[in-house]
Formats: sequence, structure tokens, C-alpha cells
Amino acid sequence: MSRKNKQGMRTGFTTGACAAAAARAATLGLVEGRVPDSVRCELPNGQGVELAVHEGISDERQAHAVVIKDAGDDPDRTHGARLTADVRLLPAAPGQLLLVGGPGVGTVTMPGLGLAVGGPAINPVPKHNIADNVRAAAGSLLVDQGLEIRISVPGGEDIARKTLNPRLGILGGISILGTSGIVYPYSTASFRATVVQGIEVAAAQGQDTLVLTTGRRTEKFAMRQMPHLAPACFVQMGDFLHAALDTAVEVGIREVVIGGMVGKLTKMAQGATMTHAGRSAVDTGLLANLAREIGVPKEICNDIRKAKTARYAAERMQVLGLLDAFHQALAERVVATLTGRHPDRFALRVLVCNPDGNRIAEAASGTG
Repeated sequence: MSRKNKQGMRTGFTTGACAAAAARAATLGLVEGRVPDSVRCELPNGQGVELAVHEGISDERQAHAVVIKDAGDDPDRTHGARLTADVRLLPAAPGQLLLVGGPGVGTVTMPGLGLAVGGPAINPVPKHNIADNVRAAAGSLLVDQGLEIRISVPGGEDIARKTLNPRLGILGGISILGTSGIVYPYSTASFRATVVQGIEVAAAQGQDTLVLTTGRRTEKFAMRQMPHLAPACFVQMGDFLHAALDTAVEVGIREVVIGGMVGKLTKMAQGATMTHAGRSAVDTGLLANLAREIGVPKEICNDIRKAKTARYAAERMQVLGLLDAFHQALAERVVATLTGRHPDRFALRVLVCNPDGNRIAEAASGTG
């Protein structure tokens, strides 16, 4: 049962927690002869929760159980997914647990995820959590028997097409994820982890150029600018600039390209490490100073300083015929800020586009 956080929003459960609960319920079906209607599952964070169980079927050799994911108030693509566990006896392997991926669980096809290529996309924490719950439910059954736990997600392949899994080389289904077992509303943790994974995959493939963009539009723009680069080089970092650049340094990326528009780039120029609208305000004073540097009259600079959005500055520059010069100054400031924070760690290039996806400025470290 989900609970509310301090903001009054419902928390939910990860795919890993739901898979563990389904596996525990199915194992109980083997031990007790009947799959329960609900099961108490131990989460990776040590918390015990009671989750509803559906489609419980069991006989003397195998059992089947489904737990439907409730993501709470988080806009999660996997909300409503049917995490399914089929557990069967392995008489020839007493004490052993064999965890396999069934339909709807992705297959890892690229290195860099910390998972075996060719194996199921079940991350290490959920994998251990599933095993711990199965062992707890199986008890003495494991003295004479082994168990195969097959996790599947009906419709998982369709869900995965709406995620970044294909870019990460996870094909055919979703990933089984979760470090705590809890999904927090509008949680940034899972997205941040995806950004880090994407960069690690690029490095594992031997790519030395990384293209970071703030969203889908800017990624499409960057891909048009650099069609020679492999898809793995492009990572939508969203608002996670700091995490993305730190990871790029850790894995030894030699060139970083950032594609963005005026709002996010302004936050980068001002030194914000998290560019989400709710986490840092646009420094319109910085934009006013840039405008002044390219010869904009003082009174217009004062209007920009008082404005609430970066786009207002761009609109004023367009009227003055200084839009390109303004964005060029902004791109150069982003380069100066980020290379100052990560000196001599990578070559940096910044590409600026307008809302229509057209290139309007470019700046690079070592030039100017």
C-alpha cells in the first residue's frame, strides 16, 4: 500500500520491489499449496510492505503470481505494469536459485551497465532483493530443491519503446530497477541514474565524444549537427548537468558537446548544477550584463534585468537584430563557466538552437 510523502503525494513501488513481491508470493504458493492474495515483501531499504497479489496459480512443481505496479503520484512509464513471477522446482540443483528474464524484461546487448551482455536487465539490487525474498519464503524447501524464478512483464516491450532503454542497448522490454524499493513522486533519482548509465555505455563502447542535451528537441538538433556520431554518444541529461559532467570525467570522455536553448544555457552560464525550473532561477542580471557587453542600450538591459524569463531577453535581442551576437556571448559564457569548474578535463563545445531547432551560435574551449 502506497503512502503519502511530506508534500501530500503518494509514494509507490519500484519494478524491483513488485518483482520481488511476486516472486515471494509464487514461492509461498509452492510451499503452502496456495498463492496468497497479498504478500509481505521486504524492500531493499529494510522496510516491510504488504502488496496485493493477482492471478495466483500453483501446483506441486510450479507457481505463478502477479503484482501490479503502483507508482503512486510519480509519472512513471511502468505504472500499471504487471510484474509476473513464475517459480518452478529444480530437483537437480538443491539450494540454488536461478533468476531469468521472461517476455517483457529487456535483454542487455551493450557493455557499460554493470550487467552481463545477453542477460536480463535486472539490476543488482533488485536481483539480490528477489533472491532474499524467495529464500525467506522457501525456507527448508531449498534443502532438497533449487528454484528457477522467471520474471516477466506482459506488454513490457511496448512500454520500453517509450523509455531510453533502446539507447542503452536494453532491447525487448523494460528494466527491473530500484535501489530502495520506493518510488517517490517526481523522483529525480531514476532519471539521474539513466543519465549516468548512458554516459557509461558510451564510454564502454570506446566513444570519446559525448553530446549532452537538455531534452528531445535539443537532442534532435544536435543529431542533425553531428550525424557522423554513433547514437550512444547522445545522452539526454535533462537537468542533471553536474552529474553528467562528473560522470564524463570519471569515464575519461575527451570531448563534451552541449546542445541547448537560452533558458537552460543561462542557468549553466550562471553556474547552476541543477537546471530544473524549480531548483534554480534564471539570473536575468547575467543576461542583462551580456546584452550590455554587445552594445545593447542601458534602458533595455534594465528591462531584461527585471524580467522573469531568459526568453524575454532573446525576444528583445531579435528586435534589435542582435540575436546571434547575444547567443554567441551566452555560449562563450557557458564554456567559460564549465571549463572553470572542470579545468583541463575535456574539450568543450556549446551549440545553441532556437525553439524551432535551428542553430544560432557555437562556442568552444580554446577559442575566442
